[in-house]
Amino acid sequence: MAMKRAFISFDFDHDEELRDALVGQAKNPDSPFRIADWSVREPFTSNWRKKVRERIRRTDLTIVICGTNTHTARGVAAELTITREEAKPYFLLKGRPHTTCTKPAMALKADKIYKWTWENLKKLIAGER
Repeated sequence: MAMKRAFISFDFDHDEELRDALVGQAKNPDSPFRIADWSVREPFTSNWRKKVRERIRRTDLTIVICGTNTHTARGVAAELTITREEAKPYFLLKGRPHTTCTKPAMALKADKIYKWTWENLKKLIAGER
């Protein structure tokens, strides 16, 4: 399988360590993905949206890490909307195994939150659902 570039969407205020864990997994020797860019750390403005759109365009897919407050994260909702507008594949990943994780506000009803395991991650990156 070809190496894919992933954009990571996550709740910056609550789940930064989850993003760091995913970045670490991308460094595994058998990783099918690499992190090209991640969320823009600046105020939520029209310029912010433009920067995020440019980054999402340069990637192959978006990985949305879901935590306990993801449903309130405006940036995650916007990134997911942009991902869909750009017709990029995405999936939702359960960031906290022992607690309830929520979908982004703009997630579709049919979007499933997948368990975060290395095997699941590799399958989801490959487009196997």
